[in-house]
Amino acid sequence: MLVNVALFLTAAVLFVPFFKRLGLGAVLGYLCAGVVIGPWGLALIADVESILHVAEFGVVLLLFVIGLELQPSRLWRLRSTVFGTGGLQVALSTLALFVIGWAWGIAPVTAFIAAFGLAMSSTAFVLQMLAERGELSTRHGRSAFAILLFQDLSVIPFLALVPMLAMGSKPDVHSPELWIGTAKAVGAIAVTVIGGRYLLRPVLRWFAKTGVAEVFTAAALLVVVGTALAMEFVGLSMSLGAFLAGVLLADSEYRHELQADIEPFKGLLLGLFFIAVGMSANVGLVVERPLDVIGVVVVLMVVKAAVLYLVGRLSGLEAHASRSLALALSQGGEFAFVLFGVAASSGVLDTPLRELLIVSVTLSMIVSPLLYSLHARIQPTREPAPYDVIDVAATQVVIAGFGPFGQIIGRILRVKRISYTILDKSADNVAFLRQLDIPVFYSDASRTEVLRAAHAGQAKLFVVAIADRDESLRVVEAVRKLYPGLPIIACARTRQHALELLDRGVQQVIRRSYLSSLEATRQVLMMLGESEGQAQRYIDAFRQHDSKVLLRQMAEPRDELNVLKRAREGARELQELFDADAGQK
Repeated sequence: MLVNVALFLTAAVLFVPFFKRLGLGAVLGYLCAGVVIGPWGLALIADVESILHVAEFGVVLLLFVIGLELQPSRLWRLRSTVFGTGGLQVALSTLALFVIGWAWGIAPVTAFIAAFGLAMSSTAFVLQMLAERGELSTRHGRSAFAILLFQDLSVIPFLALVPMLAMGSKPDVHSPELWIGTAKAVGAIAVTVIGGRYLLRPVLRWFAKTGVAEVFTAAALLVVVGTALAMEFVGLSMSLGAFLAGVLLADSEYRHELQADIEPFKGLLLGLFFIAVGMSANVGLVVERPLDVIGVVVVLMVVKAAVLYLVGRLSGLEAHASRSLALALSQGGEFAFVLFGVAASSGVLDTPLRELLIVSVTLSMIVSPLLYSLHARIQPTREPAPYDVIDVAATQVVIAGFGPFGQIIGRILRVKRISYTILDKSADNVAFLRQLDIPVFYSDASRTEVLRAAHAGQAKLFVVAIADRDESLRVVEAVRKLYPGLPIIACARTRQHALELLDRGVQQVIRRSYLSSLEATRQVLMMLGESEGQAQRYIDAFRQHDSKVLLRQMAEPRDELNVLKRAREGARELQELFDADAGQK
């Protein structure tokens, strides 16, 4: 046992970092590690089936964590994208692959299960690849996330459906076994839902009060194992029970603690699962039946890429974004291994076909990142979208930048019915804000013609809510040069940034974390025993003193020695101020 554990760990630490460095992802590293140490490689481990059976618990934990992340409220907000785009991709891919499999001579039920499994893409694989390239926030990145989310959700009921399909296309509806089995399944789901809603939280609260971290971790694992075993006992998938338990706890106060406790076990066991899948992949098929394997890989990736491109275009993506979406999700996924395993154990999928499909999915996961990297290199660099032509009447306020800081200002102005115009350089942000009917223009507020078109000279106030220091200074300089008398309020990231804004004539500078820090300090003092009035006096004294020091620094050199000197003087003055206040109490 220890020898096998050492082999798994050695393979993981050798292959996974290497593949991540190549930009191919950790999943592919685990798969290749399994191939190397498995029967078709160095044959260091022979009993693959028992290892795969244990490692499947990693998938159970993965589905529990997915359930924890899927709060019902969050799922409802994403419903149109997830169920629209994602549902269309799964339906069209499954239909196309089913027709091809049926035409190839595969039995309808088997072809349907195989087609659905191949329609799945790798959640861990794709999200990691897009994150490494900084593309998760792009339009094709967000669409990929929505499709993967729907795939994760659709796997759950399908896993429960496979054992039913194994009974045949025409089950005997009068069979007592059928009704007893159905009653057991419905009862188990009902018990899980009701127990999870009314019993799990009090139980977890009791364990949390013990103050023993290991006990709470053990309780979290017991929740996953218990629900998984309950589902398996009534003939359903263990993954279904784990997923239900996760969803039921997604809104609980223990969600993050549960996720932190489960994550290490999930990561290790999921890695073991991928290694076991790599070991179980019949690499000999590539030599024995190269045309069949290559044919399945080509059909799989071409069909899925075509469907994904079509879905991308129908959902409003541009051609280049649809191509990126198609190549990113064209591979098979880890859930295909799970589905094929369940189908094989249910007698629906024979061993030769299962081995062919597993090898094909594995090869598609190897080819996919290579194709995506090649596409990224040969795709011509797009010119940035042209700025908007600004055609708007004069408003009371012009806001440059509409991130988290500017949005708060805009929301309150909107409620007060105070007219405002927004200038923002983020094309994605502008596209989103326009869906909310917010008066925003994709443009550069540091350009003279833009300020004139936005009628900034007729505004009562100009707000610079741009986080980037250099860009905010450029905007302030442009406004001050064109409209010297226009009042400006600007946010600053740092003290130095605030000084530079004041140097340029900004009337009011708001440091982004300054006021929230003062409020936090006031709360700290009160929790330590100070009265509310005394705590507020300390905060007011600090704020007045800090403003005087800031104004003093404007007129002095800002070299490091002088900054340190003034900081020490300011700290001493502040200490004297607080001591004097304490003496007057």
